[in-house]
Amino acid sequence: MRWSFKLHGGAAAVLSVVALALAALTWLPGRGALPLFEPAWPLAVVVVPAFALFLAALVRQFTTGADRSAQWQAFRCLPGRVRAGLAFLAVASVAVMVMGIVSGTGEGLRDAEARDGRYVAYDPTATTDSRTVEVTRDEYLSLLPSSLRMMYAMPGLLCAAAAAIVLAAGELRRADDAAAVR
Repeated sequence: MRWSFKLHGGAAAVLSVVALALAALTWLPGRGALPLFEPAWPLAVVVVPAFALFLAALVRQFTTGADRSAQWQAFRCLPGRVRAGLAFLAVASVAVMVMGIVSGTGEGLRDAEARDGRYVAYDPTATTDSRTVEVTRDEYLSLLPSSLRMMYAMPGLLCAAAAAIVLAAGELRRADDAAAVR
């Protein structure tokens, strides 16, 4: 496999780990423990490269011209530890998203955001047409980590998928190069 495929897959896997670590940090007790959740830069640092890596992986996959069964066979040719690591990242990302959905279905405020200098949250129990209610800064800061948890888990899943796609494309390219030499 060419080094560019390894570098691309490794970068995607590392970014997946970073995204999942940030999602896990949202469960730490005490909203003041880490100042990572109020500024928008950690989310931007994870989301923008995740989409770029995923789109580049799709382009690399489509340039191989292989069908799905050949891509699956190429993925199965990857070393077992690599496949296990990618599967762990994907399962962990999905688990974080499921836990976020399950914990968000209860009664109470969720999806906190800052709008025009005010802090608002979604209230599923509100009886008015607008289900957003204004909250204090302390309530906003306590709701913010749970609101961002899903936003960190989604890029984690995208990056795990990007790593799997690009490494499988690298295996296909390696097999094509080996066949061309014969």
